[in-house]
Amino acid sequence: MEKNNSNLVISKALWKDDNELFQIARRELYTAVIGDIMDQIGLLHQFLPPQVQPLEKNMYVIGRAMTVLEADVIEDKLQQGNNPVLKQSFGLMLDALDDLKKNEVYICSGASPSYALWGELMSARAKKLGANGAVVNGYSRDTKGIIAMDFPTFSFGRYAQDQAPRGKVVDFRVPIKLGDVVVAPGDIVIGDIDGVCIVPANAVEEVFRLAIKKARGEKMVYSKIVEGMSAREAFYTYGIL
Repeated sequence: MEKNNSNLVISKALWKDDNELFQIARRELYTAVIGDIMDQIGLLHQFLPPQVQPLEKNMYVIGRAMTVLEADVIEDKLQQGNNPVLKQSFGLMLDALDDLKKNEVYICSGASPSYALWGELMSARAKKLGANGAVVNGYSRDTKGIIAMDFPTFSFGRYAQDQAPRGKVVDFRVPIKLGDVVVAPGDIVIGDIDGVCIVPANAVEEVFRLAIKKARGEKMVYSKIVEGMSAREAFYTYGIL
């Protein structure tokens, strides 16, 4: 919770582009403070399901959403269908992967959580293209390889069953839904040990400006509490707790 405090004004011009914003975020921000600010401005349903967690506790992801829509299939029955995309290996997954841009996050949903949506070779390609990470509404595999290359990956956990005969990407760069959250292409994805949240593209400037202000204020309040200030005094002095 936070009250307005004119002593903690943050300039609107703290960053000139995504590169600078993401550098600031990696140094100073975390999902809790981003979530608090979104609650404050009325964006109350921006956290992905709590099952979506980093493969390693120190993994941190931030980037623009490159959304991917997956669907379950029955591989040996696809010859009966009418959609030519479903007759391709992995559907449009290879196209989606190769379309990743610098500072983007591959974020996938739509399938049942019964197979892995992300793996080591996908991570290698994404990293080569300058992508910042992957977030999937399901499982990932090849865990040792992903951790070895230090590619931020958030999933339900480790499960080796392959998507190849079980799922196909049917579209990408379209709105998708993970839990209660609708994610549009270009939204900002931010994740750490406490989960993953989505900042809508049209709220980025406001959310991050206020989050930086709050995070810096929290550091000051923390130091005061360590020195012995009570929680009540800290809140009524600085408006943060």
